[in-house]
Amino acid sequence: MTMLRLLSLAILILILLVAFAVPLAANQDKMKDPYAIGNRDVARGVNFYSLEREVQLGRQLAQEVERTVKLVEDPVITEFVNRIGQNLARNSDVKVPVTVKVIDDPQVNAFALPGGFMFINSGLIDKARTEAELAGVIAHEIAHVAARHGTRQASRGQVVNLASIPLIFMGGWAGYGVQQAAGLAIPLTFLKFSRDFERQADMLAVQYLYRAGYDTSAFLDFFERLEAEEKRRPGTLSEIFRTHPPTGDRIQDVQQHIAELPARKTEFVLTTSEFDLVKNRLERLNARRTADPKDPNRPTLRRTERPRDPVEPADRDAQAGHSGDDRDERPVLRRSS
Repeated sequence: MTMLRLLSLAILILILLVAFAVPLAANQDKMKDPYAIGNRDVARGVNFYSLEREVQLGRQLAQEVERTVKLVEDPVITEFVNRIGQNLARNSDVKVPVTVKVIDDPQVNAFALPGGFMFINSGLIDKARTEAELAGVIAHEIAHVAARHGTRQASRGQVVNLASIPLIFMGGWAGYGVQQAAGLAIPLTFLKFSRDFERQADMLAVQYLYRAGYDTSAFLDFFERLEAEEKRRPGTLSEIFRTHPPTGDRIQDVQQHIAELPARKTEFVLTTSEFDLVKNRLERLNARRTADPKDPNRPTLRRTERPRDPVEPADRDAQAGHSGDDRDERPVLRRSS
C-alpha cells in the first residue's frame, strides 16, 4: 500500500512538473523574442502586490522624492526625456503608465520606483553622447518596471522598509546618495539578490531599444565607456557597481543579447539634432545656476587685503599735498616751475 501511495505521489509530481514546465519553456522562448513583447510574462515570480497596490506605493514614494529634490522644470528638456520614455514604454512589456522626470543633479544616475515612476539625473544627460545611449538607460529602468522587480524583491523579504526599494541604475554609493537626498534610508545590502534582476533588465532593455528603432549598440557603448573610466581610475567605479553585475560581465551579456536579435534593421536612430538641443539647453541652465548669486554652490571671488603702507596716514596726506581732513584722494597734478 505504501509503495502504491509513493508511486501515485511520484506520478502526481511528474504531472505537475510537466504542466508547469511546458508554459515556462514557452515563456522562456518568448523572453528572447522582441516580437513577442506585450504577449509574455516578464514579471513571472512571487509577488504579493497587486498592480493597483504597486502603483499606489510608487506614487507615494515619487511624491516623497519630489518633495526633497530639485526637478528640472525646463519644458523642452522634460518633454523630450518623457517622450523617449513613452516611446520605449509603447514598445515594452510594461502594464502601467510610465512617467519620467529629470532631477537637477550632476551625478550620473537614474532609478525606477514601483508602478512606473522614473527619475533620471541631469548628469546622465550630460554623460550620454547620443540619444540612443540615453534611451538605453531609460529602457533599462522601464524594464525594471515591466518586470516588477521592486515589489518582487520586496515580496522576497529582502527589504524590510518598502520605502527602500527604488532600483538604481548605477547602484552602490551613487544610488545611495540619491536615496539619502530623497530621505529614503536604504541599507546598502538590499540589492544583494538583484543581480539576476539587473541582467534581466539589460536583456529587456536591448529588446525595447530594438523595437523602438534605436541603435542597440549604443547601450553597449555606454557600458564600455564606463568600463574604460573604471580602468583609468581603479576603485572609483568598483564600489558603485558592487551590488550589480560587474561592468565587463554586463558588456558580454549585452553583446550576446544583441547577437540574439532578429536581422538588424537597416534604419535605426543613433542621435538627433533635438538631443543636441536638449544638451545645449541643459548646459545653459547649469551655467545660469552657477552665475546665480543665490546659488550656494556658486564660486565666489574674495578680495585680498592689500599690504599696509608703512607711511603714517598724516605723512601720506602731506606727501599727497592735502590735509588729513581732505577726503578727496584723487591725484593732484602740479605744474613744474
